[in-house]
Order: sequence, then structure tokens, then C-alpha cells
Amino acid sequence: MSAQLDTRPASNLHKPQNQGDGVSPLRILAAVMMLLVFALVPFFAAGTFDWLAAIVFVILFIAAAVLSRVVVAFRNPDLLRERAHYAVKQDAKTWDLWLMPLVGLVGPLLTLVIAGLDHRFGWSARFAPEVQIAALVVIGLGFVLASWAMVVNRFFSAVVRIQTERDHQVISDGPYRFVRHPSYTGGLISYLAMPFALGSWWAFIPALLTVFALLLRTYLEDRTLQNELPGYEAYAARVRSRLLPGVW
Repeated sequence: MSAQLDTRPASNLHKPQNQGDGVSPLRILAAVMMLLVFALVPFFAAGTFDWLAAIVFVILFIAAAVLSRVVVAFRNPDLLRERAHYAVKQDAKTWDLWLMPLVGLVGPLLTLVIAGLDHRFGWSARFAPEVQIAALVVIGLGFVLASWAMVVNRFFSAVVRIQTERDHQVISDGPYRFVRHPSYTGGLISYLAMPFALGSWWAFIPALLTVFALLLRTYLEDRTLQNELPGYEAYAARVRSRLLPGVW
């Protein structure tokens, strides 16, 4: 969740909360399995592992996912607990229970599946290698931006909710100095670059649908934060762009 000016004393910043509510081995296993699904889906759809662009994409994805969680585990271990138990948060916004999986799971997986089928059956004309390389660089930058946001923001929940039990406050440092939802900015540019990187015009269909869901989630989340999170309205007046500086 992209909510964000934590004014508590530094000694309290990394204090774990809900000590008994840890991340179980079963949840860790589920996270590993999800990584494997994302890693293997494009190759299963393509019917081959001989696909260099997909290999690079998977390496970037896994590296960003693992490294960001390792850093968060040392910096904000209570955030891992928050994200691990998102499904039982009764104060999560109802609309986000639909949008969150569309943006973070269904949309990206469909993009990978369509790109894989396109690679197998040759629906799209070949993309220039330079285009694919540039797109992979953009995806890498998107992953870095989203990971930076997670590391900086200790309230980076998987679902949109006001975390009152965690003393939810506004975060305005790191990438939040430039846009209000930098993780979504990273997702936006990554989703748009994926069809180019994987060489599939058909993959733009699920990619654009995912971007639409992301834009809707950004709008609804930002409205929620302005209405319910103290200090966010003043922050929004200072940092005026939600996703793209000078655009929106």
C-alpha cells in the first residue's frame, strides 16, 4: 500500500509489533511456490525453456522479489508479518479484494501466458533485439523503483487499509518525494514494457487491462488515504503527482 512523514522516534521505527503473529514456514513455502509459478508459467506456455528474453525477465523478477524481502526483513520485519496476513485483515477495502489480485497476480500471469503462447505459435512478427533489450532495462528499473518503495515504506501493505494498530503515518522520503505511489509507477512501466521485452503484440491485451486496474486502484487508494489518513492531504498538496511527475 502506498501510504506514507513518519515522525516517531528512531528507536521505535523498527520495533516489531504482534510478536506472536509471525511468518509461518507454510506462508514462506507459499511465497516460494508463487515465485516458482511466475518463473515457470512463460516457459510452460511457450513449450520451451529456450527463450532468452523470458529467462532474463524471470531473473529480474526473482532478484527484485527476493532482495527486497531480505532487506525488509532486516529493516522492517513487522511489515513482512503485515503482508503475510493480508487475507485476514477485516478492515481491508472491499474493492481492493478484487483489484489487488488483478493487479498483482492475474494480470501479470495472463500477460506471461499470452506472451508464451505467442512465442510458441509465432503470432507476432519478430521484435528487434534492441527493443527487447531496452524493454528489459525498463522492467528492471520498474522493479527497482517498486522495491525501493517497499523498503522505505514500513506501511507497504498488500491490501489498501488504514493500519491503525501499527500507528499508520505518512511516509514522504525515498521515492515518495517525487510521486505519491512509486510502487505503482514501477508496476506501470514494467507492465507496459513486458510485451516489448517478450516480443508479443498480443500480450498488450492483458497488459493494458492490468494497467487499467492499476490506475483504478491508484485512484481509489489515493482517495482513501486523503479521506482517512491524517497528514496525507497535506502531503498530497506538496507532492502533487500520483504516478508520473507532471502528468498524473
